[in-house]
Amino acid sequence: MMAASPEAAIMPYASNADLPPSVRHHLPAHAQDIFREAFNHAFAAHAGEADREERAFRIAWAAVKRSYEKVGEDWVRR
Repeated sequence: MMAASPEAAIMPYASNADLPPSVRHHLPAHAQDIFREAFNHAFAAHAGEADREERAFRIAWAAVKRSYEKVGEDWVRR
């Protein structure tokens, strides 16, 4: 989960190890990088909005889906 430190407002996920299990256990490392960077950017961009976290998750998954697609149970690079 996200840390309650001052950095949390800037970068909720400092590393891929901090990502939720649903992301860590299903995406390849590079896709996790994409997710983390997109989430952190969107989270900062939507500061003060009630649905900030939800938006950041949607944006991060959209970023992953630009470079990866799910084939069966696996995420593979497009």
